[in-house]
Amino acid sequence: MEIKTKITGVQHAGIPTNDIGKSMQFYRGLGFEPVWQTVNPDNGEAVAFLQLGNLVMEIYENRQAVGKPGAIDHIALNVTGIDLLFENMKDTGHKMLDDKVQYLPFWAHGVKFFTILGPNEEKIEFCEKLTE
Repeated sequence: MEIKTKITGVQHAGIPTNDIGKSMQFYRGLGFEPVWQTVNPDNGEAVAFLQLGNLVMEIYENRQAVGKPGAIDHIALNVTGIDLLFENMKDTGHKMLDDKVQYLPFWAHGVKFFTILGPNEEKIEFCEKLTE
């Protein structure tokens, strides 16, 4: 299986923040609109997804943002067939940051995702929004 056949586009950019209200105000000032807000049940962090056109920002308040250039935490790619893709990625020698496909109850039906490490220590998340 070619990995590129499972990637359908950019899902979102993940940005940690120390103040979610301030970050939301900033991105709303640029024209982004909130499309989903929740609290991550795994760690209690407030999470907001804001969208402008086809660009989505995931802002989450972990109170550990470094506050300097290069502080974007991850880029998420929208994918299909995530379970098969995960197994394939394990076999290709990529540095896996997850030992299994993860789940979060975000959006209407949840998301499944896993993350790998890139050559510059950047995190690349493969994310599938569940439709049912």
